[in-house]
Amino acid sequence: MGADYKVAVIGLGSMGYGVASSLLRAGLTVYGFDINPAQAQKFREAGGAEGALADVAGDLDAVVTVVLNAAQTEAVLFGDGGAVPMLRKGAAVMSCATVAPDFARRMEAQCAENGVLYLDAPISGGPIRAADGALSVLASGTAETFTALKPALDGMASDVFEMGDSAGAGSAMKAVNQLLVGVHIATMAEALTFGMTQGVDPKRFYEVITKSAGTSWALENRTPHIIDNDYSPKSQVNIWPKDLGIVQDIARSAKFSAPISGAALQMYLAAQGMGLGAEDDAAIAKVYAAMAGLTLPGQE
Repeated sequence: MGADYKVAVIGLGSMGYGVASSLLRAGLTVYGFDINPAQAQKFREAGGAEGALADVAGDLDAVVTVVLNAAQTEAVLFGDGGAVPMLRKGAAVMSCATVAPDFARRMEAQCAENGVLYLDAPISGGPIRAADGALSVLASGTAETFTALKPALDGMASDVFEMGDSAGAGSAMKAVNQLLVGVHIATMAEALTFGMTQGVDPKRFYEVITKSAGTSWALENRTPHIIDNDYSPKSQVNIWPKDLGIVQDIARSAKFSAPISGAALQMYLAAQGMGLGAEDDAAIAKVYAAMAGLTLPGQE
């Protein structure tokens, strides 16, 4: 299908730019849009197609939204200048933000009212895998929707997990994943700083734990940020009050106690309260360090 398949990626942040670049590399015609004009211009200079969304929407086969949250998702799909009312019948939307399952079901229903297909398709893997076209997509939607989005899914993902035949199931699975990752990052920071109170150097911590049973993907990925004193945001602290907040909301509605993720949520909120919200989420270690009177690497 190649260049005959036209797709717009809305949201060109660290994940969305990687997604758009992967789709471009796969040979699709890709339009990139972002609230930051410089990001959109950067993508066009890298080979992205020219054209305003209002001008090209009727010719699109798909729209992939890679924005922060439910509010932004709804805005780019149905707000002022939103994409869905401009799409042709049978076009497909792939929504990649972490949202509550009920919200995903509502977006599917609203898209259906416009004759547009909707895939509840949160993504996992981080910016590097996004740029490599190797994301995991935790997706749910009709068989027709999966078929309509196959060129986009093939271009951006190494694993597409089909979670169900209607929206909601993909977002539920993403909430499970985010519970684990959010807790793992917080636990990494707790363990690293706990070790420091006993004279364990962070570099030694990383060397030993990554070869021991206590390791995790989050520990292996985030600990080097602390060691290198590099808190430039690959994934912001601000993401976690949202994502773990969704976990807690779902848990309450299910009458399910989720105390460990609740404790992690409080630490991310504390990090926001310290003004660390826009920093890399490894900066949660600074909360533990402040409470214990510790000095993290490079913070002397």
